[in-house]
Amino acid sequence: MLSAEIIAIGSELLTPEKTDTNGLWLTGKLNEIGIEVKLKTIVGDDSLRLEETIKDALKRSDVVITTGGLGPTEDDITRQISARAIGRELVFHEEIVEHLRERFRAWGREMPEINKRQAYTIEGAEILPNPNGSAVGMAVGIGEKFLIILPGPPRENQPMFNDFVFQKLREKAGEIVFRKRILKVSGLGESAVDEAIAPIYSAYNNVSTSILFNKSEVEVHLTAQGANDIEADALNAEIAAKIVEKLGIAVFSTEGEEMEEVVGRLLTERSETLSVAESCTGGLISQRLTDISGSSRYFIEGVIAYANEAKTNALNVSPEIIEQNGAVSAETAEAMAKGMRARAKTNYAISITGIAGPTGGTPEKPVGTVFIGYSDEKLTKSFKIVLPGDRFLIRWRSSQAALDYLRRQILKK
Repeated sequence: MLSAEIIAIGSELLTPEKTDTNGLWLTGKLNEIGIEVKLKTIVGDDSLRLEETIKDALKRSDVVITTGGLGPTEDDITRQISARAIGRELVFHEEIVEHLRERFRAWGREMPEINKRQAYTIEGAEILPNPNGSAVGMAVGIGEKFLIILPGPPRENQPMFNDFVFQKLREKAGEIVFRKRILKVSGLGESAVDEAIAPIYSAYNNVSTSILFNKSEVEVHLTAQGANDIEADALNAEIAAKIVEKLGIAVFSTEGEEMEEVVGRLLTERSETLSVAESCTGGLISQRLTDISGSSRYFIEGVIAYANEAKTNALNVSPEIIEQNGAVSAETAEAMAKGMRARAKTNYAISITGIAGPTGGTPEKPVGTVFIGYSDEKLTKSFKIVLPGDRFLIRWRSSQAALDYLRRQILKK
């Protein structure tokens, strides 16, 4: 198996405001053709550190991909430093300048002279066209190794990689195809999932398995090897079916879908509708549901009833229920769900009331205490959970637990 490294270039990526999303996308594409990413590095606009990083990467890995630093300004140093790292000169291309002038005129502007810097490429490099920007990329063969130099913006580097690099690397990687599949599991911990399915995945030599805990679920990543896509996909499907048989309803997705997508599909298939009443989650469930295109087919209404008065006015929760049991209680959660379903006239309603923290907890109801209500045409009920984490995690995990409970109730019918 070939190895790869990804080097993200730019001082802005070392600040709290910017994240390297290119590395995630490129890793997925490389894994798809059986190239394993061994290391990702972020380097600022520092010529000495960048040169050292490129040299070291080419010593260790078969494929080195850089992103960023191909602009026309002084701090865009990727061209010259990459050339220096591999002991080659930069070559000026007048045809690139003319192409850039035409591009700028098409945009209604004249090309600044500073953009001529983008007409320099490494001696012997294959020039990678960029129809979406001004910076061309480069592919440089160094013996049996490849140095791939891509611009930073994803809207530029992703089409460039797909059109001019992917097939080249696929041929270099050989005939074996690697295909990935993600199963998602709710209601079980990481160790419990591994203990249950280890006898299944360990019986396959040509499938690698990783078990990861996300913020509210466990993910099982399967990567199968095959002579072609069909063979690898069939192998993933075989092992996935065995895992589903073992874990049952806890597996909510075998295709990497989010919980809200799964719930939306179930409701669509049954031509049923949903409404949501939220307190501590502040509209998070409604947001997740409406992030899905076409959710208006099944999601009718959401109410954020944060204050007690809102629970009474909007959801018809009796003030006596809140006074006797508290806003965070099973009785209030059930009344919220029932009132929401009556208000929206939906098949289902779910509700959430809880203490997301960091303040507001008591010995009887500590931070993380959440009640989730459920109502359909036949019954109304609730359950209590106590969740770990900060305010963000408690709110997110609450929303996940409510959607998962709804999913399980739908599947029981």
